[in-house]
Amino acid sequence: MSYFNSKFSIKEWSEADRPREKLVAKGKKTLTDAELMAILIGSGNRDESAVSLSKRILADIDNNLNELSRLGISQLLKYKGIGEAKSISVIAALELGRRQGLQQVVANPFITSSSDVFSIMHPLLGDLSHEEFWVLFLNNSNKVLNKKMISSGGQTGTVVDLRLIFKIALEFSSIALILCHNHPSGSLVPSGADKQVTKDIRKGGETLNIKVLDHIIITEKNYFSFADEGLM
Repeated sequence: MSYFNSKFSIKEWSEADRPREKLVAKGKKTLTDAELMAILIGSGNRDESAVSLSKRILADIDNNLNELSRLGISQLLKYKGIGEAKSISVIAALELGRRQGLQQVVANPFITSSSDVFSIMHPLLGDLSHEEFWVLFLNNSNKVLNKKMISSGGQTGTVVDLRLIFKIALEFSSIALILCHNHPSGSLVPSGADKQVTKDIRKGGETLNIKVLDHIIITEKNYFSFADEGLM
């Protein structure tokens, strides 16, 4: 039976075709993304099963779960059979997954390369639809003492308060900083504003003997390092 094209509810399918029963009998890893999503939304609509509806939603975003996590309630409500409660269930499940991923990041790691910074910050910034500016505060061994979001803005930029950065740096007795922000557009090209804020923070750090080691721009799939490209 091909349940992707079925117009029957999950309860009407054979037991082997039901996502919930399949999860119990065969394990969570045997389920497709559409089947997992079908469990969250519970039912489809008069014309589609929950799996078929889930498959269509995923197809609209090229089966990219990062794109799914960016969808808000209003966007999910556009699909017949998806109400507010179902939208909230999907969004909450994806947020739990994101937080679980964050907990896998080693606490207070040592930074040895730009890729280490990407590993730490990508779970925080990679799938955002707006820009956020973060700073990693390091000691003299390049161990991360803390990481803080400095500002959050729109899709094309955010305002950075230099005084706040150095206030936090002094609180943690940090002697080095790594700047990080995301580009929701997916572009890895630093803007004029990106270059200027890097220059301003470096200049401010000189008076306090606090080094700015790098500025990392993060997108959904990749990153750009000012230091690696000789821009520091």
